[in-house]
Amino acid sequence: MPHLDTTASEQIRELYGCALQPGMQVLDLMSSWASHLPDIEGLAVTGLGMNAGELAQNPQLAHCCVHDLNQDPRLPFPDNRFDAAVCSVSAEYLTQPVEVMRELGRVLKPGSPAMITFSDRWFPTRAIALWSDLHPYERMALVLEYFRQAENFTGLVTETVRGLPRPAADKYAGQLARSDPVFAVWGYVAGQSD
Repeated sequence: MPHLDTTASEQIRELYGCALQPGMQVLDLMSSWASHLPDIEGLAVTGLGMNAGELAQNPQLAHCCVHDLNQDPRLPFPDNRFDAAVCSVSAEYLTQPVEVMRELGRVLKPGSPAMITFSDRWFPTRAIALWSDLHPYERMALVLEYFRQAENFTGLVTETVRGLPRPAADKYAGQLARSDPVFAVWGYVAGQSD
């Protein structure tokens, strides 16, 4: 079952679509059975996640890698491997987020974007303790601080999308009038692009 309503998922796809281009090598960090990537011809997407069965069901992935970042924050990829990275609705589960962000800076080419999106829907028993204590905008500031502490990203940006109508077919349509909000934080790996 999808984690977010279709409107929120489409907003994430549109945000990612602003940075992704045909032919890019993309890392889908903390991936699962579905990605929030736009349909762009020629994207070569590598999904890194914890469940091999779910990764195998994801039609957008060209390659899969099973890896638990909370056990080992090192990314099993060479330096400068990817043109972009995304992490959708999963940052709240990272126990070593700054180390993961440093690793993202290593595996991305100079000038490449790393984009993290999340919403106000998550699994409380899996999220870090601090996450539930924060206001949504404080969560955005926390993710921004991950980028800052990693010390290898520049051009940091935040964006929110909220207040859109909930899709009529959504299972919560009778209970919630508004679509799930989307919070986004992204930056670019320091250095000049090739």
